[in-house]
Amino acid sequence: MRNLDPVHYTSPDIHRADIDSIFARSWQLIGPASRLRQRGDYIATEIAGQKVFVRQTRDGIRAFRNVCRHRGARLLPEGTGRCNTIRCPYHQWVWGEDGSLLNVPWWGDDPDFEMSDWALDTVEWDIWRGLLFVAIDPAQSLEAQLGDTIPELADEPLETFQWTCEEVLTFDANWKIYTDNFVEGYHIPGIHPEFHAAIDFDAFSTTAHDGLVRMTAPPKQGLFYRGKWLWMWPNWTLSLFEGGMNTSRINPIDHRRTELIYNFYFADTSPETSEARAKTIADNLQVVREDFEVCLETQKNYESGGYRPGPLSPRHEQGVKYFQDRLRAVSD
Repeated sequence: MRNLDPVHYTSPDIHRADIDSIFARSWQLIGPASRLRQRGDYIATEIAGQKVFVRQTRDGIRAFRNVCRHRGARLLPEGTGRCNTIRCPYHQWVWGEDGSLLNVPWWGDDPDFEMSDWALDTVEWDIWRGLLFVAIDPAQSLEAQLGDTIPELADEPLETFQWTCEEVLTFDANWKIYTDNFVEGYHIPGIHPEFHAAIDFDAFSTTAHDGLVRMTAPPKQGLFYRGKWLWMWPNWTLSLFEGGMNTSRINPIDHRRTELIYNFYFADTSPETSEARAKTIADNLQVVREDFEVCLETQKNYESGGYRPGPLSPRHEQGVKYFQDRLRAVSD
């Protein structure tokens, strides 16, 4: 087993192909469906540069490309909010909550113009166990993509966890470099010494399944993690800790920059536990940030031409092999 050639992490052309063959064709975790509580609530985000938004309407959830049909402006700013109508800030075109064009001010006399021709472009959406996903042009159903994730988490009380906050972290490396790093525990002794001291590393196990890489290790006393970390194809994660979980989406900004969109969920969101929750969030994010430097320096070495693909550990890098095999299958 050998690592992918560096060109897969440094080429703008390969990154463009990734957007078309992976990110546009797969289900992408947007966050908790509970953030769309009332009519008009929306979540606007990017999927590898593709702008989309999901909105609660009178008739339920609808999802669209966040792109004006007139001149391509962004309709809603990234983040969450509430709006009664969808009004383009550029030229004030207005769409209804079903995506139909309602008003085109100051247009002039144009007998060939039909309002019905310019509805917003839709995207697919689905909810699994309270988590909201969208897909621009899905190659398969959400359930099929989740694969072994469904039985893996069947006994976990995900629906009892309440969303508390979202945190976004950015760093200068390709999304695949970070994913290679996430799906193996081989780096833990060198990059995460405190984390290493808090687990039985000799018993660390990584196994690959349908749509899923599972990493487990017996935790020692005092570790906030429960000892199970999951990565799901193509780019989201779920980690369990006592009384809750976090999820993340590994989202490319471009071929050498990535953002991690983390969401945190807890069973107990009472004021009495606010300090403990804040510490759990901070401890989680500290472990994540510890990976950034090694990813950044790896990116530099890949770009320099000084690296040739090395071997993968049969014990610790089964997750890397699985991820890279999936990449190869998509590109073939």
